[in-house]
Amino acid sequence: MPLKKHHKWIIGSSSFIILIFMITIGVFTYSIYIKQELNYNLLNKQIANLKVETQSNINSLSEGLIETRNELESQLGIVQEEFSLLQASAGEDFSGVIENAISSVVTIRTDISQGTGFIIDEEGYVITNYHVMQDAQAAIIITSDNEEHTVNFVGYDLDFDIALLKISGTYDELELGDSDDIQVGERVIAIGNPLGLEFSVSQGIVSGVHRRGPNGLYAYIQTDAALNPGNSGGPLINNRGKVIGINNFKVGSAEGLGFALESEFIKEIINDIYQQVSGEDLI
Repeated sequence: MPLKKHHKWIIGSSSFIILIFMITIGVFTYSIYIKQELNYNLLNKQIANLKVETQSNINSLSEGLIETRNELESQLGIVQEEFSLLQASAGEDFSGVIENAISSVVTIRTDISQGTGFIIDEEGYVITNYHVMQDAQAAIIITSDNEEHTVNFVGYDLDFDIALLKISGTYDELELGDSDDIQVGERVIAIGNPLGLEFSVSQGIVSGVHRRGPNGLYAYIQTDAALNPGNSGGPLINNRGKVIGINNFKVGSAEGLGFALESEFIKEIINDIYQQVSGEDLI
C-alpha cells in the first residue's frame, strides 16, 4: 500500500530530526574533546611552568643557603678575629704574635754600629734605618736562625732615614699594617737588639700619632715601648702581628718617648727606592 503524502512528510521529518540530533551530538562530543584537549595542553603547560618555577625556587633557595653559610662563616671569622684581638689587647699575651714575627726580624752588624731590620718580602728584602748603615764599610745580617748573610745595599731615603737591603734566600716576611687605623692606647711591641741583646722584645702602647719628626714631617708614632740603641730599624708591631712603624729615634732626656715612622710612609718610600732599580713596586 503506497504511503500517503502526510506519511512521507512525517518519515522525512523524523529522519531530518534524527540527522540534526546526530550532528548536534557529534558537534557537542567534538567540542568536549577539543575542550579536554585544550585543558590537557594547558595543564601540561602549567605543570611545565610549575617545574621551572620550582627549580628556580630551589636554585634561589640553594644560593640563599650558600650565601647565608658564607656570611655566617665570614661573621664567625670576624668574631673569632675580634675575640683574638680582645685577648691580645686585654690578656697581655703577645707570645703568639712574637713567635710569628721574630723569624722575620734580623740583626744588622756593621764595622761601626749595630741595629735591627725586618724582612718585608720573601725574597730577602730587608728594611732598616739608613743611619744604621751610614758610613759603614762592611756589614752582615744575622737572621733568627743565627745564620750570617752578606748584605746587598739596594738604596736609601735620607729624609726618612730608611734603607733597603737584600740577602739571598727565601724567608717569611712581615706584613705592613695600615697606620691610618692606629688607635691611641692600643698595645704594641718593639723587637730589636738593644745594647747588643739580640731579638729582645719590649711592650707598650701607642701614645700618639702623626708626631713631628726630625725631618719636620708629621709622620711618626709616639710610643712608650722601650727603645734603646740597637732598636733602630726594628719593627713596631700591633696585636694583629702587623708592622705599623719602624722604630727610628727616642728623646734621650726623657723616659718612654720613642718614635717610629708610620707604615704608610714606609710603603711609599720603599716602593720609590725599589722603582729606581726595577721600575716596579716591591710591596
